[in-house]
Amino acid sequence: MDLRKIKKLIELLEESELAEIEIHEGEESVRLIRSHPQPAASQTWQLPPAAPAPAPAAAAPAAAPAATADAGADTADLPDGDVVRSPMVGTFYSAPNPDSDPFVKEGGTVSAGDTLCLVEAMKMFNQIEAEFSGKVVKILVEDGQPVEFDEPLFVIKRG
Repeated sequence: MDLRKIKKLIELLEESELAEIEIHEGEESVRLIRSHPQPAASQTWQLPPAAPAPAPAAAAPAAAPAATADAGADTADLPDGDVVRSPMVGTFYSAPNPDSDPFVKEGGTVSAGDTLCLVEAMKMFNQIEAEFSGKVVKILVEDGQPVEFDEPLFVIKRG
């Protein structure tokens, strides 16, 4: 392998956050591993024992009604129609790229199989498609916003 290529690989490794690079060219191979400086000896601190926690049994029943109230408010405040929910955790994108028009607009119509949006999860862009035809009543998330599993994304009135 050419020495200039090896020097270039070393520069790339130093400029990046990679810990190691391995390149194979035919029968030749080069493996570069970044050495990390050893951390300074850490000091150990001992904290005093914590006070006993209050009984959680009293707090748990109070938390349960709040969770169901939030779930009810989640769909109670939405306009009439079927709610399309996120099938995964990720980032919501309304268009295929920043310069493009969005896949759908409020007041527009969609057919079954039409792309509604993209949800990026783990560097993969997943198309979210309409399962039925109808009119887009409401778009519930902003472009670039993180979304949770089962979070409402759209309200579509079948028709």
